[in-house]
Amino acid sequence: MTQQIIREAPAPEPLEGQQANSFFYVPAPNEPILNVNNIQGNILGGFNKDYQALLFLEIENPNAFKHWLKSQINFIATASEVIAFNRLFKSARQRRGREGTVKATWVNVAFSFEGLKKLTNDADSFKDESFKAGLAARAADLNDPVDKNGKPIGWVVGGPDNGKVDVVFIIASDERADLLAEISRILESIVAFTDGKGNAKSSGARITFLEEGANLPAPLSGHEHFGNLDGISQPGIRGRVADNPKDLLTPRQNPENKNQGKPGQDLLWPGEFVFGYEGQDNDAKKLEHSKGQVVSAGLHWANDGSYLVFRRLRQDVYKFHKFLNDIAVDLDTDARKVSAKLIGRWPSGAPTVRTPEEDAPSLGNDDNANNDFEFNGDDPPDGKFFKNDVVPPSKDATGLRCPFIAHTRKTYPRNDKTPGGGGPGPEEIDRSEVTTQTHRLLRRGIPYGPVSPSRPNNPLQDANFVDRGLHFLAYQTSIVEQFEFVTKFWANNPNFSEEAAKGHEFEGKLTLGHDPIIGQSENNKPNGDRTRKFFIHLEDDQNQPQTKELTAPEDWVIPTGGGYFFAPSISALKEVLTK
Repeated sequence: MTQQIIREAPAPEPLEGQQANSFFYVPAPNEPILNVNNIQGNILGGFNKDYQALLFLEIENPNAFKHWLKSQINFIATASEVIAFNRLFKSARQRRGREGTVKATWVNVAFSFEGLKKLTNDADSFKDESFKAGLAARAADLNDPVDKNGKPIGWVVGGPDNGKVDVVFIIASDERADLLAEISRILESIVAFTDGKGNAKSSGARITFLEEGANLPAPLSGHEHFGNLDGISQPGIRGRVADNPKDLLTPRQNPENKNQGKPGQDLLWPGEFVFGYEGQDNDAKKLEHSKGQVVSAGLHWANDGSYLVFRRLRQDVYKFHKFLNDIAVDLDTDARKVSAKLIGRWPSGAPTVRTPEEDAPSLGNDDNANNDFEFNGDDPPDGKFFKNDVVPPSKDATGLRCPFIAHTRKTYPRNDKTPGGGGPGPEEIDRSEVTTQTHRLLRRGIPYGPVSPSRPNNPLQDANFVDRGLHFLAYQTSIVEQFEFVTKFWANNPNFSEEAAKGHEFEGKLTLGHDPIIGQSENNKPNGDRTRKFFIHLEDDQNQPQTKELTAPEDWVIPTGGGYFFAPSISALKEVLTK
């Protein structure tokens, strides 16, 4: 049964006679009707399952593969199906107070550029150069560890020394038994494909990699292996799923701001994530007036599709927890507080902007509160260095509550001043926020590997090597301007964001640095110095403020594979890729 909290998933419109107490059904007649019967389900709806597997294939015989692929199209889940299920699941859970009433198994598919070239003659018309190059070729630019020739080191999938990954199937289910049954169905169809008359045929495909992921068991359900609640801050998406102007993909749940879904969840135009719809206007002066042009991939048949980035990220839990514990001893504080300052959230998901010195699980568990904050601006102190449980919208321009280097701030700076703001002036904050929203991602990741016995306050090393981490999956319409931009210019950039940190120096230094979680040093060749530095602020156990530059001697998150893919529409599968 699904234990993972379904975050940001659409909610059902009330039936006649129901009271809509928690949703504000603001009509949006000017927002586009999304072709949810043609868009794959994981893109907009999100599978949100406890169990998920990734199956990678090489296309050996394109003509045979097209016949096999055609037999699989009816198994590909649509956004319409997934959104309807997510609505039903949430409604049934809320009414019955338990889970397990409904369950489903979903399948989606995506293709690498090399895979598309085997199936169609016009793949070169895709405009995204990073998609066409592939992740392995871009690894050095992302500061991944590479050899002297720029080839990624230690990859188990997607690398030049691994099997080809022309195709990836995403299989997800509420029950592991159902997941395994669907995987078996697909594998059997590949190795023992038959036509409609029962004649044996080649599928034209070779299986190159298969790996399961799973929501971690309680009490870590919904968390990643380091112990932090994951998947909290997802962008809201403008658009309707039917002709009814009130049937919105992202319900409007903030009566104070009609341009948000949940409080703090800014609404973006769907072209940021699905081709064929209006995207954000990078030149707009204010976020609420940022409707841009229709976004194209370069081919008409790519409409209703999306780019998918996959990163297999191994997490060294012991080394991360040992670092936290060592720093906590040095600063006379708790290791979980150090973690919160590096992440920007406590393990419960409560943001440090709103509760900087202690966890607040009730805040972390409240989807209408745990994302309700900004960065630019300040709340006054409350008789001490910081103030806990501030009334939203809380702010933190100084970087004292949420350090400028915190993972959540580095990867989503909200309304922080950034280079995109155009420099000092009355429009800098608004312009910064406008440009920041053009770099968002729809994240669909899930952990893989067994839970570690280690905890921040009690680091424990595995007796033998254990491979655990995250299957990072994210949808977007520009790999260059979304995934790669966030990685290269924010997470890996120790000087981001100077614009936000100026005026808040500590002993004459800007309190900046790498993203301590996923940021990587530019010294990525063999024997290169992978040291990263970053500043944090906190109160110690004597309620005294501490500001210190920390040094991380090695990486705790290590790329071990991945790929760039395109998730086509159902019509493209039927009319282009199987013809």
